[in-house]
Amino acid sequence: MKNPFHLAIPVHDLAKAIDFYEDMLGCKRGRATDSWIDFNLFGHQLVCHFVKKIHTENTNPVDGDDVPVPHFGVILSFDEFDILAEHLKNKNQSFVIEPKIRFLGQPGEQRTMFLKDPSGNALEFKAFKNLDSLFST
Repeated sequence: MKNPFHLAIPVHDLAKAIDFYEDMLGCKRGRATDSWIDFNLFGHQLVCHFVKKIHTENTNPVDGDDVPVPHFGVILSFDEFDILAEHLKNKNQSFVIEPKIRFLGQPGEQRTMFLKDPSGNALEFKAFKNLDSLFST
């Protein structure tokens, strides 16, 4: 698979999310905190974020940023990420989170950027230092 997708979704109960995604669907659990859990959804990264109320303006703290939830995106190579980031900057695209490195020096180190489409849907594009760490703990 060239570019596995990344999808973050709001959930009301992380334990029930674990029951369903890990136990029911057989998804392997990856990194997690008390507010979010990564799952390997058939080679794609699905992140369940705990929220008290589901609406379009939720955020969750991740490595110092307020990340919009829900959001979706594509995992790119470093070269593809850099080209897209430069293209968006040249087009004066505003970012919810400017292109940056997240989890520096940790498993899952990645480049990331967030923007919204004209309808307000949040998108994240990311590139991992080591794609093998996509579901590392």
